[in-house]
Amino acid sequence: MVNRHRGEIEAKFDGQRYCLCLTLGALAELESAFGEEDMLAIAERFEQGRIRAAEVIRIIGAGLRGGGHDIDDDTVANMRSESGAAGFVEVVARLFAATFCQPEDTADRGEETASVGKL
Repeated sequence: MVNRHRGEIEAKFDGQRYCLCLTLGALAELESAFGEEDMLAIAERFEQGRIRAAEVIRIIGAGLRGGGHDIDDDTVANMRSESGAAGFVEVVARLFAATFCQPEDTADRGEETASVGKL
């Protein structure tokens, strides 16, 4: 079971459920891969709505590794989502929202939502 307060999300690839999390190590991996100066620059870059397939692979791979799965990017590149390419992009959006957005106070509603902003 994922813990939203730790920035974890769940995603399903090839019919199997996975926990993904952009840990500090995963974020450092992405900073290096994308040549960004800091963590927020990564989020701002994708906030613009343009993302390449190779970037999706790297982000999901980093999230899987951060979630405790020993999966390389080549394996991620061959995975399938029930929603096709749009499903992968949706996972990236949820992963960034879980990483960079604070959960709203949901005590009165008994549910958890996120303040996503532009993500």
